Amino acid sequence: MNFPSILIPLVGLVFPAIAMASLFLHIQKKTIS
Repeated sequence: MNFPSILIPLVGLVFPAIAMASLFLHIQKKTIS
């Protein structure tokens, strides 16, 4: 019952963090090469 109330904000924070991390890695690869 408590899963949605915990899961929604967690996904809301984790998903953008992963997106930013992947973007950051792509930028680093472009600057290195």
